[in-house]
Amino acid sequence: MNETVKLTTAQAIIRFIANQYIEIDGKEMRICGGGFGIFGHGNVTCLGEALYENRAALPLYRGQNEQGMGFAAAGYAKQWLRRRFMFCTASAGPGTANLLTSAALAHANRLPVLMLCGDTFITRLPDPVLQQLEHFGNPALGVNDAFKAVSRFWDRITHPAQILQSLPAAFATMLDPADCGPAFIGLPQDVQGWTYDYPASFFAKRVHRIRSQAPDIAEIEEAAVTLKAAKRPVIIAGGGVQYAGAVDALIDFATRHNIPVVETIAGRANLTQSHPLNIGPVGVTGSDSANTVVAQADVILALGTRLQDFTTGSWTAFAKDARIIGLNVGRHDAAKHLSLPVVGDAKLGLFALGEALSGYRAPDDWTMNAQTERAKWVAYTDTITTPGNGPNSYAQAIRVVNDLCDSRDRVVAAAGGLPAEVTAHWQTKEPGTVDVEFGFSCMGYEIAGGWGARIAQFEREPDRDTIVFTGDGSYLLMNSDIYSSVLTQRKLIICVLDNGGFAVINKLQNNTGNESFNNLLADCPTIPHPFAVDFEAHAAAMGANAETAANPAEFAEAFKRAKAADKTSVIVMKVDAYDGWTTQGHAWWEVGTPHISNSATVTDKHQETEAARSAQRAGI
Repeated sequence: MNETVKLTTAQAIIRFIANQYIEIDGKEMRICGGGFGIFGHGNVTCLGEALYENRAALPLYRGQNEQGMGFAAAGYAKQWLRRRFMFCTASAGPGTANLLTSAALAHANRLPVLMLCGDTFITRLPDPVLQQLEHFGNPALGVNDAFKAVSRFWDRITHPAQILQSLPAAFATMLDPADCGPAFIGLPQDVQGWTYDYPASFFAKRVHRIRSQAPDIAEIEEAAVTLKAAKRPVIIAGGGVQYAGAVDALIDFATRHNIPVVETIAGRANLTQSHPLNIGPVGVTGSDSANTVVAQADVILALGTRLQDFTTGSWTAFAKDARIIGLNVGRHDAAKHLSLPVVGDAKLGLFALGEALSGYRAPDDWTMNAQTERAKWVAYTDTITTPGNGPNSYAQAIRVVNDLCDSRDRVVAAAGGLPAEVTAHWQTKEPGTVDVEFGFSCMGYEIAGGWGARIAQFEREPDRDTIVFTGDGSYLLMNSDIYSSVLTQRKLIICVLDNGGFAVINKLQNNTGNESFNNLLADCPTIPHPFAVDFEAHAAAMGANAETAANPAEFAEAFKRAKAADKTSVIVMKVDAYDGWTTQGHAWWEVGTPHISNSATVTDKHQETEAARSAQRAGI
């Protein structure tokens, strides 16, 4: 006779989650590291009761904003290389709606985040309820349906028995290397409390493994034939290299076959700065060295990258006759732009391709030419990042932190100009230490995502630091997790670089011939008397150590104090909005420009932009 246990839907969900494990580096641990929660009427009475009973197994971090909770969960998953995740629970209505942006970020970045969100009553007896959106012709439609566009898995539980299928399916999605992404489960308030006699075996401890799919032999052979004929091969290494645990395999493959390697934004910190085959970051926010090499390449091995437009220069960065081999665990990514697909795990794929390429080495003159280009770029970055070379800048602040940080410290950046500057200038000391969120380029991720990353880092490397770079714009959008980090004693070092508004978009505005308008505070007609926020005082009010530096020298001393401190430190420095930007290394990027305008400068810039379109690969 099958043993059963009577539980509420909410109790069963939490008990199931608490009994799912994974083995990492020979050690079993829960896949779910806990959760982030803000309670409301839609989740406090039933789900809250279940979480209280399991508070030791699944620690619940109290968020300040649901969007920030989602960002923190994404930062946690990135730090654990998608092998572990956190859940987020939000109440019905605006609480859940606040998670939409962070769900989109997790979806774009292929990150596992489990969302357990309140929903309206299945019985509809009390309808319309507080915060319910009424669709008169479709009473089943609600706010939670909006998550269908930003979730890899979506379900609404209308009967307690449904979780027997729904929860394993959600876990399978979040642990699938090809389909990984956020899972959304809507939990109507009445159903959360309903009971069911669940099979006791459903809650037995289960140890999961992330699939490593070997590639098809025929695809490997075809890729090998193409690479063997290459005179100028290059590897574009993306974030998937780290998720597959394939960094060492990449280094071994590139070294044995003498092939230059360039990195995407997500793939930053695949190779250390000193590795001789590291030719630099590629694309719109890349380097002259990497962009020169990929423009000359005849065969491109796109490894663990989804070939975003910032990587491809809106598909102008590569020669039109260059062959692309897409080695990717995701079929959709492997076959982009008619690439020769090799669908499979990056590590296993490199091993198989290496065997098929036995004896092949790229010509020495090609690799030496790439290294010469790299030396030029390093000299340029050394100049632009040196404190005192021009006014205060992002680049100088990055150099200060880079010189003083520990090799295992983690760096987090997201929207604005900082992702480009970090990507261009950060000198990797150890692999896997950089998180530049540019899949969704989401303002507000920096501090919240840094908090989640620090929670994960603290579980394995408590003596290291998570360092956040943020501009004043992103700080003002979302800063309350400074308070969260202090409350939970998960120390961050937050570098706030204040350029008086949205300076990178002002730069884009000017570079397309437009006048400065509504980006820098000084250029907003609706602001009669612009003034700066006292970020130091604001951060201090949330319990952080805080100080303002006038220049890079003071910034360096403040950073040393932050390293020595035992709680979150915020360092503020004003930087120039116009001068000090990295002006080299940029590939063409397609943005919509006016075909006609009353402004001659706008028209001239449109024509200049369109002239570069001749290099664009149109779907091939």
